[in-house]
Formats: sequence, structure tokens, C-alpha cells
Amino acid sequence: MTTNLHRLTPDKVWLGVIPTLWWNDDFINIDIGIPYEQALSEMALAGYVGCGVGHKYPTDPDVLRPALELRGLRISEPWVSTYFTIKSMKQHTLSNVDNQLDFLETMECDSDDPRRADLVVSEFGGAVNPLPVALFPNCPDFSEDQWKRLIEGLHEAGEKAKARNRRLCYHPHLGTGVMKTEAIHRLMDETDPGVVNMLLDTAHQAAAGVDPLALARTYAHRIKHVHLKDMRADVVAEIHAKGLSFEQGIEAGIFTVPGDGSIRTFPEILGALAAADFAGWICVEAEQDPAKANPLQYAKMGRAYLRELLGW
Repeated sequence: MTTNLHRLTPDKVWLGVIPTLWWNDDFINIDIGIPYEQALSEMALAGYVGCGVGHKYPTDPDVLRPALELRGLRISEPWVSTYFTIKSMKQHTLSNVDNQLDFLETMECDSDDPRRADLVVSEFGGAVNPLPVALFPNCPDFSEDQWKRLIEGLHEAGEKAKARNRRLCYHPHLGTGVMKTEAIHRLMDETDPGVVNMLLDTAHQAAAGVDPLALARTYAHRIKHVHLKDMRADVVAEIHAKGLSFEQGIEAGIFTVPGDGSIRTFPEILGALAAADFAGWICVEAEQDPAKANPLQYAKMGRAYLRELLGW
């Protein structure tokens, strides 16, 4: 039932886009040379009000902030890869969390705008998505000790974010130890909802064999950030059949913008969030090769799909 989509209004739901349409932040060879200024201009032209942080962005807030403001954009989130399951990496990870929180505070220091960025994290200890190995059979299964370190680390990071009026949102990601349904449920069961929220990435979940609609219905009140993207089921099948890596899957077109792939439950997913009075960022994403998928064209496609669903 989608009759409550009218509850998702632009005063409390902000539509952003992730720069992986213009280049890939994990595989820098997937890049046709689009400069960050062009990407930001095309994001604004396509009708978005925010964006994730890409590796091409200036790291100096005094340079980046004016570039965003010129185009009517805000940062929706920075990303932190966590390595809590690796004991020696805990302090390094928490230092990265502090750095990104500092960055956000500087970026938003002059504004009382309610569109505050969230801190997005995902555990990459043992992750195979950066590696040239078969994606699905090689994703890690955490030991009990690793689970304990992960939960404790997320609580510490979440407390840091909460102390600075930020929401920490966990992103279940292909190729990681929190990819499968059981692992996602365990993470949610064992973390404190007061400090650890969920980021729903519809395509990463669907490609992993997880039902994103079931997640949306189960965890609607803990989902505080959304990456709305589609996946192509035939490419997922090819990755399984041929033992392709994550990078090869991206090159083959595993992901696209919402409405252009195999997921048919976007209206119901958004309806479940609306029923829980969702407020926050919904960001269109498609990790694609810009040489094969024109970024502006696909950004506009994703925005048009959301306009059709939401009426704005």
C-alpha cells in the first residue's frame, strides 16, 4: 500500500545523489575525467539538493562549501570504512570518525538548515569487494570475537556521532561480513538503536538476496538514511555463474538508478518509511561506468522516477 507517500514531504525528506554516477570512488580506473565542478552542476541541474562526498571533492571546506552553495547543494553524508573486526585498526577507525565529524561541523558551521548530514559507515574488515576475487562465495563470516569487536566499535563511533548531534547509519554492503540477511538482523539486534541506525541500500540488499522491502518494514524506525538504487537481476546471475568480482559486476552493469532495473517494490519501500514518519536523506545512486551510462541522463532518470512517486 502506497497511499501514505504524501507523508514524505520536501520539508523533512531531502533528495540527494551520490557521485558514483560520475566516477567510482572504490575503483578509480572507472573514470572518464569528469571534474567535480561539472558533477556538482549536473547534480543541481537534475534537481537534487544534496550529495555524498566523492574522492574528487576538495578536502578544504572553505573551497568545497562555496562550490556547493553556488549550486544550491549540501552534503548528505561522508563515508567511513570501519575496521573494528581487526583489533589493531580500532583507534585508526575512530580517528577517521572524528575527522569526518570535524569536517561536517566545519561544512555546516554557518547554517541552521535542518538538512544535516549523517555519518555513513560500513565494516570493511575482511571485505572482498575491493579485491579481484569472486564476490559472492568469498565474503567473510565473522567469528564471535569479531562480532563483539564490531558491535563495541559501532557503539563507540555512534556515541561520538550522537555527542555532536549526528546520526551514525550502518550500510550493509556487498562483499562484507554484514551482507546477508542473518548478519543484518544480528547487527540490528545487538546494537543500541539510540546510537546505531540503518542505512537502507536497496540494490546492495537485493543483489545479496536480501529483501529490501522486508528490511524496510522490519526496521522502518531505525532506517534514517537511504541509498535508493536499482539492480539488474540478470547481471547478478552472471556474477554468480561466472564468479565475477565486485568491480567486474559494476562494469557489467549490476547497478542502475531506481526504476531502471529489477526491483519492483520501491513504492512499497517508501511507503513503509512514510508510515514510520521517515525524515532525512533519500539519495539516488548508481555505481556505473560513466563511459557506458551518461551520468546526467541517469541522474535525471532517477529524479524523474522519484518525482513520479512522490509528486515533487
